[in-house]
Amino acid sequence: MNQEVTICDCRECILRPLFFNNVEDEELKNVCNSKHEESFLKGELICEEGEEIKEFMYLKSGLVKIFKKVEYSRDQIIKIARPFDFVSMLSVFSDTHYKYSVSALEDSTVCYINLSLIKNFVNSNGKFALNLLKNMSKNSDDLIDTSINISKRNLRGRIAYVLIYFAEYIYKSNIFELPVSRKEIGEFIEMTTENVIRTLSEFRKDNIITINGKIIEIVDYKRLKQICEFG
Repeated sequence: MNQEVTICDCRECILRPLFFNNVEDEELKNVCNSKHEESFLKGELICEEGEEIKEFMYLKSGLVKIFKKVEYSRDQIIKIARPFDFVSMLSVFSDTHYKYSVSALEDSTVCYINLSLIKNFVNSNGKFALNLLKNMSKNSDDLIDTSINISKRNLRGRIAYVLIYFAEYIYKSNIFELPVSRKEIGEFIEMTTENVIRTLSEFRKDNIITINGKIIEIVDYKRLKQICEFG
C-alpha cells in the first residue's frame, strides 16, 4: 500500500540542478510547500492509463515500468525508468489524462509537484521552460532510440540487448537482479514469453550468462555484445 513519506527540503534535493537551478528562492519555497512524496512497493500501480493528470511527478528512487494495455492479458512496456527520470512527461503537457500506466519494478519513491505551479514556471520563466524542454526532448529521444534498437534486431539480438540494457543503463554492473519477469521481457521486446525463456536458457548453456534465480551474471560480455549487434 502507498505510504506518504516526510516532505524533504528542496534546497538540499539532489534533483535541484536538473530541474530547479533556474528558479528563485521564493519560487523554490513554493515548490517545497506544495510537494509531497509517496513510496510504492514492488508491483504497485503508481498511475493508471486514463486517470486524470493532477500533478507533475518524477522518480526519486527505485525502478518503474511505463506501459500501455494492448490486449486483455498483454501489456506493451514503453520504457523502464530509473531514478530522476520525469515519468509523467509523456502526457503531462499534451493531455489531461494519462495515456499509459506506471508501476513499480522495485520499491520506489515518487515525488509529486503541483502541476499548475510547474505550468506557471513555464509561462513566466524562460530558462526554466528551456531546461524542461531539454529534459522532455531527451526523454523522447530515449524512447525512439530504444524502440529502434529493439525493432531492428532478431530474437537473440533483442534478448542480448535487454541484458546489456540492464547491465549498462540501469545497474552499471555485469551482475544484477533481473527486476522483470520473463513475461515482462517479452512485453518490452515484443516477443513471446516462451521465446524469452528458451533464449535465456541457450545463453546459459553457451556460457554467455549464468542464472541463479533472478540473479543474472554476464560472463562473456564480448560475445553477448556480438549477438546484440549481429544476432
